[in-house]
Amino acid sequence: MWDTSEDYRLLVVEKSIELFLKTVEGANLKGKWNKKQVLQAARKMTSEIQTLYYSYLSPVEIAETPQMGLLEKQADEIKEALGGDLWHKQFLELASRDEKEKLEEAIAKIKFFFETIYGLKQRLSLGEIKDPVMGVDIKKGEILSVSKHPQADQLLVCNVNLHERAITVVTNDLEVKEKNQVAVALLPPEVFMGITSEGMFLGAGAGVLKDVKGDLGKLPHGIPLDALNEARNLVETFLGN
Repeated sequence: MWDTSEDYRLLVVEKSIELFLKTVEGANLKGKWNKKQVLQAARKMTSEIQTLYYSYLSPVEIAETPQMGLLEKQADEIKEALGGDLWHKQFLELASRDEKEKLEEAIAKIKFFFETIYGLKQRLSLGEIKDPVMGVDIKKGEILSVSKHPQADQLLVCNVNLHERAITVVTNDLEVKEKNQVAVALLPPEVFMGITSEGMFLGAGAGVLKDVKGDLGKLPHGIPLDALNEARNLVETFLGN
């Protein structure tokens, strides 16, 4: 019998909902949006996750439960209450220059929340795997641009295409270049001296993997197991906070 109460996919989703609630309650989000509806829908999600914890269904079975459908429906409701598919644009447009850094971090955390919810069904479909790294999406991306970090000579800021959207990744591998095919773990956002990183490049030994196989925006093929170690540790850290 699969112990759903220890499934890292559900644990990370629950933690991402907690992070989302904290972010929405604390962020200065200017514009037309329904805060009450957003918070109510997110709190309902927590009860759906609690139901799944004690279902003792296999991951594949969980993916087809009514609770899974409700989680996605509630995420849709939250997105609409925030302002629709382009919800983040109004917040950025109305923010002052001094507010931008904190706002970009808050938006990245909200996007992480949506990513964990909408990607949950696919992660569950991978079956009975007890590994922290299963709690987050890992996708193949293509580096669109690379620039020096304005505050740190040993960091680069990359704009990465994940097919459906682009994200910012801060890396200490100074050899990454445009058009590199990379594997990205979509981890909880982290701020590096004013720049919010929405994920981490996977790599091992010689640095970032730069010729990853597979379809853009999908789970990449043939990733070495040791390339997952740091992402695994960061997921454990996130759950422990």
